[in-house]
Amino acid sequence: MTLLLGFGAVNTGNNLLYLLVSALLGFMAISGLLGHWNLKNIQVTLEPPDEIYAGVETLVRVRLHNRHRLLPVFLLDVYFAAQSDRTGHLPLLKKGEWEAVGVPITFSARGQHQHQQLTISSTFPINFFIRRRVLELSQNIIVFPRPLVCRQQGSVDQAQRAGVLENQAKGTDGDISSIGNYQGSEPLKMIHWKLSAHHDSLKIKELSSLQHLPVQIDPLTLPGNSLEQQLSCAAYLINDLTRRNRPVGLKLGSVTIPPALGPGHKLRLLKELALYAQD
Repeated sequence: MTLLLGFGAVNTGNNLLYLLVSALLGFMAISGLLGHWNLKNIQVTLEPPDEIYAGVETLVRVRLHNRHRLLPVFLLDVYFAAQSDRTGHLPLLKKGEWEAVGVPITFSARGQHQHQQLTISSTFPINFFIRRRVLELSQNIIVFPRPLVCRQQGSVDQAQRAGVLENQAKGTDGDISSIGNYQGSEPLKMIHWKLSAHHDSLKIKELSSLQHLPVQIDPLTLPGNSLEQQLSCAAYLINDLTRRNRPVGLKLGSVTIPPALGPGHKLRLLKELALYAQD
C-alpha cells in the first residue's frame, strides 16, 4: 500500500500524498526499530527434563532473561528449528526478570545432541511484521532410545516371573516375623487383636518385607531386527521393571551394571543405552 501511494504521489505530484507516504514510511521505520529492540538483550538457557526419548515429543523448559534496564519485552514466541508449528508463547517479560516457557521438541535419534537452534519471534509492536532472532545454543542433551514394547527372551525371562524373595528387614507386605509392643505410631491394621486380649498391652504383628527378584538385561539378546530395536526393547523393560519396583541391571558389551533400584539408577541404565555404539 505504501508503495502504491508512493507511485501515486510521484505521478500526480500531490503534496498530501507525499505527506501520507512520509508518515507511513516513518511509522514503518519506527515499528522496525521497536521490533528489533524488543528481541535484543534476551538471554536464553535450556532446562531439559531428566528423560527424553527419541521420536517422542517432549516439553523442554526454556528460561528467558530480559536484560533490558528500562522496559519489558512483549509477545515472544519460542520454538526450535524446523518445528515452528510447536511454539511456546510468552506475552510479557518484565525488565531484569527470568521467565520460563515450555517448548515442544522431538529428537529423531538417540544419543548426544550438543547443538540446538532456537528461534525467538515477535509481532511487536503492531503485528505488521514478524521479526525473528535465531540463537545457536551449545548444551549437551542425552536422548534415550524410544521404548518399544517387546517380549522378553533368554535370560531376561526372569523379569516376567512373579516370584519374590523374603527379606528379614521389617516391612508391611511379608509374613509375620515376630510380635512386638504397640508404640502408638503403627497403623491399626498391624495390631494383633487376638493376642492383645491376653495381655495388658497391645501387641502388633511385625512383618518381613518382600524383595522382588533382580533382573539383569542384556539388550543384545532381546528380540528385534536391528540394534536400535533391541535398545528400544531394553528401554521399555527398564521403565516397566522400575515402575514395578523390580531391581534391574544391565549387561551391554563390556559394561555391566548390577541390579538396583531408584530413579538415579534408572537414568544411568538409560544413558548407557543412549550412548552405546555412538563412537
